[in-house]
Amino acid sequence: MKKNASLPLPESAARRRIAVIGAGIAGIACARTLAQAGHQVTVFEKSREVGGRMATRDSEFGGFDHGTQYFTVRDARFEKALATVPGLVRPWSANTVRILDELGRVVASALPPKEAHWVPTPGMNALLRQWAQPLAAAGCLLLETEVLRLERDKLHPEQWQLQTEGPGAGSRVHSGFDDVVLALPSPQAHALLLSSQQGKPLMEALSKVSVAPCWTLMLAFPQAMQPTMAHLGPHWNAARSTHHRIAWLARESSKPGRSPIERWTVQASPDWSQRHLEDDAERVKAKLLKAFTEVTGIRAAPPHAVVHRWRHAQTLQPLGKTHVWDAKSRIGACGDWCLGHRVEEGFVSGLEMALAIA
Repeated sequence: MKKNASLPLPESAARRRIAVIGAGIAGIACARTLAQAGHQVTVFEKSREVGGRMATRDSEFGGFDHGTQYFTVRDARFEKALATVPGLVRPWSANTVRILDELGRVVASALPPKEAHWVPTPGMNALLRQWAQPLAAAGCLLLETEVLRLERDKLHPEQWQLQTEGPGAGSRVHSGFDDVVLALPSPQAHALLLSSQQGKPLMEALSKVSVAPCWTLMLAFPQAMQPTMAHLGPHWNAARSTHHRIAWLARESSKPGRSPIERWTVQASPDWSQRHLEDDAERVKAKLLKAFTEVTGIRAAPPHAVVHRWRHAQTLQPLGKTHVWDAKSRIGACGDWCLGHRVEEGFVSGLEMALAIA
C-alpha cells in the first residue's frame, strides 16, 4: 500500500483523515482497514515497535514471546486476514497440561487442544510487523511518538489535533483529523480522555472495564539445546497452573521457527501480579524463579533471567461489545478488552471500529 494506492471510495463517501493511537492488534487492524477503504490514516505508537502485547523480546539465546503466547482462529474475517501472509503463521503443538497443586504435580495428562494454537514466526511480533509495513512505507506510522492530549483544531474546530512527544522531534502538534481512534488498553484510553477533558461518554463506558497486570519471567538454559540434547525438566511444553504465583508456563523452544536453545516464559497470576505490581524487579524475579523450580523441577541456574511488567494485560471485566464510538465527537475506542483478552477479539474490535467510521 503506497501513498497513492488506497482503494477507491464509493461516490457517496468522503475521504477522511483519521488518527489511530496505538499499534497493537486492534490499532493495526483498524488502520489497515481504513487505509484499504481509501481514507488517510496516521498511526501513533509510543513504543519502538508495533505489536502491543503481541511482542517478542530478543536475547542472545533467542526470542521470548513475553506477552501473548499464541492465538486461535474462529472468525472468518480473521482467517481471511491471516491468508494475506501465507506461511508466516504456523500451528504450535503445545502439549499443554493442567497443573493442579502447589508442588507442580500434573494431575491431568496432556490436554488435547479444542482448537489449533497458532504462532507467527520467527516471533509473535512478526504478524503485526508485516501488516503494518504498508503503513510504515507510506509514512503513516509514527513510532516512539506518545500522544499527550487531544483537543479541537484551533483553525478548524470541527476537527481534532493531537499534542505528541517523541525523540528528536520533541513536542509537536498534528492537526486536521476528522476522527480519532484510541486503540489503547482501557486504563490508558481513559487517562488520555480525562487529561484532555474530552469524550465523556467514552470515559463512562471505559470505567466499567477491569484489566489486570501481569509479571512475566523469561529464562534461558543454553546448556540444553534441541534436538542435539534432551530438554530440561518436564516432557510437556506448556501448562496452565494453579500455583499461587504462576498462571502459565511455556517452553519457547518448542514453538515452530524458534531457536533450539531451551527457553521458558513464565507468566504470573493476575492476583499475584496485582499484589506485587510495584515490587522491585529483582525481588519479583527471585520469587517467580523459585515458583518455576517448584512447578517444573528444573533446579539448574539459568544464565539468562529477566522480568517484564505488563501493567495492563488480562481483561477481567470486558466492555461487552466490539467497540465504543461517539458519533457526535467522532472519537472511538477499541481493543481486546472490549470482548475479552484474546488476539482475535482485538482484531475483531479494530475491524468493527473501522467499519463504524467508514
